[in-house]
Amino acid sequence: MELQVTNLDGTSAGSIELKDDVFGLEVRPDILHRMVRYQQLKAMAGTHDVKNRSEGAATGKKFKKQKGGGARHGDRKAPQFRGGGRAFGPTPRSHAIDLPKKVRVLALKHALSSKAKSGSLIVIDSVAQTEAKTAALRTTFGKLAWANALIIDGATVDQNFALAARNIPHIDVLPIQGINVVSILKRDKLVLTKAALEALEARFA
Repeated sequence: MELQVTNLDGTSAGSIELKDDVFGLEVRPDILHRMVRYQQLKAMAGTHDVKNRSEGAATGKKFKKQKGGGARHGDRKAPQFRGGGRAFGPTPRSHAIDLPKKVRVLALKHALSSKAKSGSLIVIDSVAQTEAKTAALRTTFGKLAWANALIIDGATVDQNFALAARNIPHIDVLPIQGINVVSILKRDKLVLTKAALEALEARFA
């Protein structure tokens, strides 16, 4: 698959050949769904907690005789009493599920292929900036029609570009190590630098 390479000023910077086994797959929504669920569940904190009847502050003394009138209760920390512990309440736990590494790798390829197939994949020569100017970069994005985009750079993102882009709404900037399925699907356009493409080719080699 051949794709045109552009510069930030909109001029052409030649073309590049993309691998069909990474960017030309027939997209499978079921694999993307599994990966999105995997990422979202792994990101959940799982810190929800309530006090059960063993953690309450009330006394543990049996407050009424077993016989001689009245219900046969134990202590006041039972769930039916005001101030008692909660029955079957949530406790801290991990929500993460397992997903084979091969499936996770395949899901990333399908996410990249989905952007390529829909014409939402853009390859740019470089995002390096001489100064960190948000207003100027917002104007540049407006000319390129990048209103909602994920921009992936190489191992390190140009500092001036990262500073200028971080206050622009609906624009995400990540190094190649941070590329993930949820971030790709979240934005309308996927912008890859040449450095990012080289890193991806090495990753999938």
